[in-house]
Amino acid sequence: MHEYTVAYDIYATARRAALDNAATRVKKISADFGEMSMINPEQVEFLFSALSEEDELFQGAVLEYHNIPVKTVCSCGYKGNERYVCPTCGKLPEIVAGREISVTNIEIEVDDE
Repeated sequence: MHEYTVAYDIYATARRAALDNAATRVKKISADFGEMSMINPEQVEFLFSALSEEDELFQGAVLEYHNIPVKTVCSCGYKGNERYVCPTCGKLPEIVAGREISVTNIEIEVDDE
């Protein structure tokens, strides 16, 4: 189950960033999931909630995600979203976006001391 590993990595990354910045609470984590990442973002969201529910730092935290569409380029000059066969020349295009999984933002609260 790759989704568990992704959820744990997101949780660990957010926790480390929060502690490094003396956060009192993590409010929201934003992440991008590429269409071709073969990861179900809804499952990651559920598992993230399960992993973080016992952690006081994450009380009320939400994982917000965005799906990143596939973008491809071909040596013939084609740019678009065809994944398997270039509609211009018939070659296999190169995928330049849509395979990534990345945390893009972590929203935290800190004490104003």
